[in-house]
Amino acid sequence: MTTLVTGIAELVTNDPGLGVVTDAALVVDDGRVAWVGPARGAPDADRRVDVGGRAVIPGFVDSHAHLVFAGDRAAEFEARMAGVPYDGGGIASTVAATRAASDDDLRTRLRALVAEMRAQGTTTVEIKSGYGLTVDDEARSLRLAREVTPETTFLGAHVVPPERDRADYLALVTGPMLAACAPHARWVDVFCEPASAHAFDGDEARAVLEAGRAAGLGLRVHANQLSAGPGVRLAVELGAASADHCTHLTDADVDALAGGTTVATLLPGVEFSTRSPYPDARRLLAAGVTVALATDCNPGSCFTSSMAFCLALAVREMRMTPAEALWSATAGGAAALRRTDIGHLAPGARADLAVIDAPSWRHLAYRPGVPLVRTLEV
Repeated sequence: MTTLVTGIAELVTNDPGLGVVTDAALVVDDGRVAWVGPARGAPDADRRVDVGGRAVIPGFVDSHAHLVFAGDRAAEFEARMAGVPYDGGGIASTVAATRAASDDDLRTRLRALVAEMRAQGTTTVEIKSGYGLTVDDEARSLRLAREVTPETTFLGAHVVPPERDRADYLALVTGPMLAACAPHARWVDVFCEPASAHAFDGDEARAVLEAGRAAGLGLRVHANQLSAGPGVRLAVELGAASADHCTHLTDADVDALAGGTTVATLLPGVEFSTRSPYPDARRLLAAGVTVALATDCNPGSCFTSSMAFCLALAVREMRMTPAEALWSATAGGAAALRRTDIGHLAPGARADLAVIDAPSWRHLAYRPGVPLVRTLEV
């Protein structure tokens, strides 16, 4: 059955640039975009959906999230707002709670968060493990994540658990844990952060990434969040799809990103939630780097599921234009996942639509904190 979506005041196609079509319509056929253009030229279809003069955009692509967890770290957030710095150490409390939780408890929380995201216009989400840090708990997290998304990431190298020797744990992550988790994952990730005693240095991160690549996984890197370090250049050297955070960058880091294929995924909700400096998005864009925006939804450093909120932060705090931020939250996220079927609304793309309760896409940043956007089921 074909569906004609009409009554669109502004349609963002991301083809090319934002590709805005005014007074627009589109036709959906079997879950794919079949036609896009001015409403006056729309073909017939089996059914019609009228959005009543609202704007329609590609669904948000959230390419960085940690949704399989138990417990709560609200007290840690409160402490940070009082001046306690973030160093990743609180992850251990989430690990303990997650290990103790049942499959049903984890599944219920996971599905509630995914539903919360969809209600706010997110149609694709990447989900990492990283709160189990044992072979069984990491594999369990990825099995559960696989129930709700194909974009699953093995993050056994999130932190070194306090009960493990560092060298022994690295051997576990690159050996038995990877073997158990690779069948349930598309990606491997590592928290490369020499400034943190809990995370992994450049040599350790390289070992994790090379082992993951040998197991057939694509590469992602938590890079340069707490300080400048080797993470970004390692990501580019190894051809990682995305280097995420990119808060502290040297000129060499920016040059590497500009000369490679790795997307710089910025997570402004983290800086909001940790009182940290925001990444310099303008510097990256001026160098020609592809930028994505994502939530990093997690219980510790950023517990928001709202891509629209992160988009507004990017405009206000990182000096992105509203157009750049919207592109980065849709097409940029798709690039970070190396997907060509999402993040845009050209013919042949998945019909992942989000409707804004306003006549223009500009209202996303113009009215921050207002629940304007939702997925459109067709």
